[in-house]
Amino acid sequence: MAATQAPAPDHAAAGSSSFEVLAKRADFLRAANARRVPCPAFLLQARQRKAGEAEGMRIGFTCSKKVGNAVARNRAKRRLREIARLVLPQHGLPDHDYVLIGRAEKTANHDFEAMQADLRRALAKLHGPKP
Repeated sequence: MAATQAPAPDHAAAGSSSFEVLAKRADFLRAANARRVPCPAFLLQARQRKAGEAEGMRIGFTCSKKVGNAVARNRAKRRLREIARLVLPQHGLPDHDYVLIGRAEKTANHDFEAMQADLRRALAKLHGPKP
């Protein structure tokens, strides 16, 4: 009998990465001076870019040493990246920079579904409800 292969998962349907990742310190500093919405497991910073500054939605992730050792910080950032991948394509705006900041002892252990709901709520607070 021939083995059948399962079809490859459709990553586009699951909310593919439709955003660029922030890497320059200056971009993080500009976002730090913009609007912020605190959530139980993270802090969301968001800023609307000026026309011609960059294309598409951009996102950054950061966790200070207060979050824990390197293992804890990496775990927290992986969780932040995943909620951003799942939520931002539907609820983020293309002319914005977003920064998700991990919280000590919260980001790595908080309920994942609750984190997604918190990000949706934070984005709705920033941008207003979607029509």
